[in-house]
Amino acid sequence: MYGARISIVSVVSAVLIGCAFGARADCLEDAAAYRHISAQLVRAIAQHESGMRPNAVNVNSNGTEDIGLMQINSSWLPVLARYGIRREHLFNACVNAYVGTWILASNIRQFGPTWKAVGAYNAVSTQKQLIYANAIYRRLQRQGQ
Repeated sequence: MYGARISIVSVVSAVLIGCAFGARADCLEDAAAYRHISAQLVRAIAQHESGMRPNAVNVNSNGTEDIGLMQINSSWLPVLARYGIRREHLFNACVNAYVGTWILASNIRQFGPTWKAVGAYNAVSTQKQLIYANAIYRRLQRQGQ
């Protein structure tokens, strides 16, 4: 876990500094490459989650909220706080992309490179995971992936 802490802290720090100085790299592609995840998959998730809007906020029926480009659920905030990442950082598209791909990568480690890992990005229940994964799959098909 200590290695993961150094990894995410150094990446997010570099992203914050880079974005502050006007770096305009494609953060979704960079984050996907960093985590060895398909950039098309990460982009499809961001498109589905927020319509590519870095300032998007959605309040859920359970009282949590989904924040930013990849709609990071506020239930992650206590974990992210251990890495120095606060709610307001998630409105930075680059930080959000790196956090979102970090979450997706942890799902892939847990479930393997499967649609269950994709579904778990958005949902806990198997039924909702299936619905979400199918939506992402259809989005990728429309994009010719």
